[in-house]
Amino acid sequence: MNKQNTDIFEILRRIFNQPKSTQRDLARDLNLSLGKVNYCLKALKNKGFIKINNFKKNPNKMIYMYILTPKGIKEKTRLTLNFMRRKFNEYEELKKELEIENKKKIKKYDS
Repeated sequence: MNKQNTDIFEILRRIFNQPKSTQRDLARDLNLSLGKVNYCLKALKNKGFIKINNFKKNPNKMIYMYILTPKGIKEKTRLTLNFMRRKFNEYEELKKELEIENKKKIKKYDS
């Protein structure tokens, strides 16, 4: 998963869990620039992954809620599965490395 997909994954995950997060909240919590978050949100909206609703009756017209669409949930699921596959592969590689190291240590002590 490249950096862009990781950022998109984290934004979709955060929106799913906390739809009332502001762009500033997302930027701060995900350690991204505000411009990057804004760019990603626009791209997600253009792809049909999120809907952006503002609270029209609220005097502060800058308050928005981000909602994952069914297409967005599908994309979040796809990215989650890719993330989990990558982590599982990393785990398997580390496990193999540890087994090799342990065999070397055992061989060294047996000598």
